[in-house]
Amino acid sequence: MDAKICGIKDSKTLNFIVNHKNPPKFIGFITNYPKSRRYIEYKDLKRLIDIDKKKINFVSVLVNPNNETLEEIKDLNFDYYQLYNVSPEKTKIIKEKYKVKIITALTIENKNDIEEYKKFESISEIILFDSKGYEKSVRFDHKLLNNVSTKVNKMLAGNIRYDDKLDKYSKITDIIDISGSLETSGEKDISKIKIFLENISKIKNEN
Repeated sequence: MDAKICGIKDSKTLNFIVNHKNPPKFIGFITNYPKSRRYIEYKDLKRLIDIDKKKINFVSVLVNPNNETLEEIKDLNFDYYQLYNVSPEKTKIIKEKYKVKIITALTIENKNDIEEYKKFESISEIILFDSKGYEKSVRFDHKLLNNVSTKVNKMLAGNIRYDDKLDKYSKITDIIDISGSLETSGEKDISKIKIFLENISKIKNEN
C-alpha cells in the first residue's frame, strides 16, 4: 500500500517529506481552490515545487479547472492532475492535451456514488474515493470500496488518522490519501508526518 500526503504549502514540510527515508509515493498541492486553507497561489506554488522531487509524484489538486488555470500550470513540476467535478469527456480532453496522468476524485456518500468510477476507469490512472467534505475530514463507509473492480487502482481519503491501524486499509485500497489528520492548529505537523510515514513503511515491509 502506497501513500499520498496532500495539502503541502511550505518548503520546510515539503523538504522533510521528500528527503524522508520512507517518502510517500505522492504529494498533493491545492492549486485552484481558494476556499481551502491549504490553497497556494500560483507564484508561490511555482517556487515551492521547483525542486528535485526524487521518485515522488507531484499532484495538482484541481476543482473543475478552467482553461486559464490549465494553461497556467501546464509547465509546472506535476506528474498527475487530481480532478474534482470534471466530466469524463473533459477529463479525456485534459489528459490528451496536457499529456498528464489523471487521478479522478469522486466524493462518496453511498453506493450510487461509488458506481460513478465506471465512467472514468478507462481514462484515469487512479480513482480517488473521497468524502463529501472536500478539505474537511468526513467519514464514509470504506467497505463500499469492496464493490469496486480489483482492476482499478484505488486511492482512499476521508477521515483517516495518521496513527490509525493502517493495515486495515490495505485490504480495500492501493493508496491512502491523508491531509487533515497530519495537522496541528491547521498547519502540517512534521512529528505526525513522521509517525504516518513510519507506519506506512512497516506495512510495506510486512507485505
